[in-house]
Amino acid sequence: MQKLGKTLKENWIFLLMVLPGVIWLVLFFYIPVFGNVVAFKNYHLTGNGFMDSLANSPWVGLDNFRFLFSSQDAYIITRNTILYNVGFIVIGLIASVAVAIILSELRSKKLVRVYQTTMLFPYFLSWIIISFFVYAFLSPDKGILNHLLEGFGQEGKNWYVISSFWPAFLLFLGIWKGLGNSSIIYYATIMGIDPSYYEAATVDGASKWQRIRHVTIPQLAPLMIILTILAVGNIFRADFGLFYLIPKNSGQIFNVTNVLDTYVYTALSQTGDISMAAAAGLYQSIVGFILVLTTNLIVRRIDKDASLF
Repeated sequence: MQKLGKTLKENWIFLLMVLPGVIWLVLFFYIPVFGNVVAFKNYHLTGNGFMDSLANSPWVGLDNFRFLFSSQDAYIITRNTILYNVGFIVIGLIASVAVAIILSELRSKKLVRVYQTTMLFPYFLSWIIISFFVYAFLSPDKGILNHLLEGFGQEGKNWYVISSFWPAFLLFLGIWKGLGNSSIIYYATIMGIDPSYYEAATVDGASKWQRIRHVTIPQLAPLMIILTILAVGNIFRADFGLFYLIPKNSGQIFNVTNVLDTYVYTALSQTGDISMAAAAGLYQSIVGFILVLTTNLIVRRIDKDASLF
């Protein structure tokens, strides 16, 4: 206790600085964890507050989870959620690293800042704003894309009912929006690589591609692995704004746009079943936690230094 008291006395200023963050973490992350019990109850509002409603709601066990995955759409929403996220992880990783390498090879730093700012701009736009831009292009009657097709003598299409068009388009939008932010992270890492590695490779006669392949990419590998592990943890979560707002919630293409988050929102808005929404959120968190541990374990077996923990 004396040692603890001495430590607290010596570091009280640092503890005071971190106190607001700790309070915020406890209030908004740790205390709400106990609210997951809603997923195991048939939650109904009593009008006397959350705790009274929770206490008077009957316990139903795993019934909410059974209802969530016994529906006819369970396979579709699970398939779409996983496949889209796999595409975002793989294609997004390749695109981000490629853009970062290209920027690092540019000699003009002014151009680099211009390109970075331009690519980062979509990251700060909400999906609501982007949905209006998309509609300006895909509108069946006044869309730019249909006007271009008609200019080439082809008939315009109603893109909001064509299922085959949306998977690739949603992948493109999701990667486009986050490309600037993720590429900056890799670009900063490349700028921190010791120049002596490149000098040694140049002396040995390595070409530019060989320097990228044998110096840049290996130096980026640990960061790529860590970010991929973290991304795998969210593989059962989908960007609600992307999949709900961009396709205008068109029921005719639900087979390719309906993911777990949009399905839960639609069911919640129609039935008001808070318990099922809580069950879906808990399911996503548990699966994400297991996937992070599993992925990290596999990476740790291959390369201990490249693992997250």
